[in-house]
Amino acid sequence: MDFCEPAIVAENVTKAYRLFSNKGNKLVELVQQRNRRTIIHALKDISFQVRKGECLGLLGLNGSGKSTLANMIAGTVTPTSGNITVDGNAACISVSVGLNPNLTGMENIEYKGLLLGFSSLQIKELMPKVIDFADIGDYINQPVKYYSSGMSARLGFSISININPDVLVIDEGLSVGDQSFTEKCLNAMNEFRTRGNTVVFVSHTLSTVEAFCDKVLWLEYGHMKDFGNVKDVCAEYRNFFNWFNKLSSAERTEYRKQCYL
Repeated sequence: MDFCEPAIVAENVTKAYRLFSNKGNKLVELVQQRNRRTIIHALKDISFQVRKGECLGLLGLNGSGKSTLANMIAGTVTPTSGNITVDGNAACISVSVGLNPNLTGMENIEYKGLLLGFSSLQIKELMPKVIDFADIGDYINQPVKYYSSGMSARLGFSISININPDVLVIDEGLSVGDQSFTEKCLNAMNEFRTRGNTVVFVSHTLSTVEAFCDKVLWLEYGHMKDFGNVKDVCAEYRNFFNWFNKLSSAERTEYRKQCYL
């Protein structure tokens, strides 16, 4: 495998959403084609490349478009314009999505495997590895809706890392686990990368991004503020974050408005 080849290529990616003041206005526009909505850009004109074997960290304040971009890379959200290309298959780990709450842990492993095209034999071989890594005991036979957020994260990560996708997208998926499990996941991710696989890591924990990522993409309310090596971008982001925290609520609101202009 050529580690110089790009794993992810984003070219002028934009994602826009239409916001309506109420359901009635949405219906009026659909029927009469009137413009009664506001266009909000979750992402605007984003371009970057990540090579195979690298880890890309996504940083930014809440509402800056990190999860939107992560979901685009995972293939669950499509751009309004522009293109995003992933070499191979991608799997996403997120605190809020990925598991069927009405299925047991065992059933979720089978379900995810079938969706990805695994045969019954392959899923049977995969099952012990997933169960061992998740380490949630008898809860593996209970419906996921009874899991804590930490147990859901354990199972979600274990499934995703063991199916060995080409690109692993982690959207705050390690934020609810205990420290020992987080270290276990980071070790697994390092091994994952040595095989030429790529990781996209969304986190608010700057120290973890600095320790684990090669490159960082800093998003600021839909715009790409900076992109480059982890040391330089994290240093700039830390300075910005310290400045932003000193702003009043009104000043933060005004700053956000200016960013969306």
